[in-house]
Amino acid sequence: MTQKDMNAPPRRPESAVGVVVLDGDKVLLIRRSKPPREDQWSIPGGRQELGETVHEAALREVQEETGLTVKLTGLLDVVDGIFKSPDGLIAQHYTLIDFSARPLSGTLKAGDDAKEAKWVTRGDLIHVDLWSETRRIIDLAFRREELHDGANHQN
Repeated sequence: MTQKDMNAPPRRPESAVGVVVLDGDKVLLIRRSKPPREDQWSIPGGRQELGETVHEAALREVQEETGLTVKLTGLLDVVDGIFKSPDGLIAQHYTLIDFSARPLSGTLKAGDDAKEAKWVTRGDLIHVDLWSETRRIIDLAFRREELHDGANHQN
C-alpha cells in the first residue's frame, strides 16, 4: 500500500463496539491513547476484527482496555462516529455498536488503547469531558438499568 493510499479517504464505514459497564451508580471510563478522540475519556471499545462477532469484540475490548471480564446485558444503540479532517473531508467513519454490561471479575488496570481506566459515579460524570454521544449512551444505560431494577422490585 502506498502512502497516498493510506491517506486516501475511507471508502466505507468500519464497524466498532462500545461498552457501558455499570456497577451500581458507577460507570467504567477509559482515557483513549489513540485517535480518534485521543486523550479524551470514553467507554471501552474499539474495532471489530475479521471473523469476530460484535459480542466477542465487545467482551475482548473491555478486557484488553481495562483488565475486567464483563457480562453483556443488552444492546443500547448504534451510533455513527464521523470524523472530518481540518479541510472538511471525511477522515474516518465508524459504525459504533454500543452495549451495556456488568463486571464479573478481574482487576481494573488500563491496557491496550487506554491510558487510564477508572470508575466514575453518575453524579461525577458532569465533571468529565465526554463526546455528546458517549454521554447520551451512558445516560441511556443508566435509565435502562433503573427500569430493569424497578420492574424487578414490582415482581
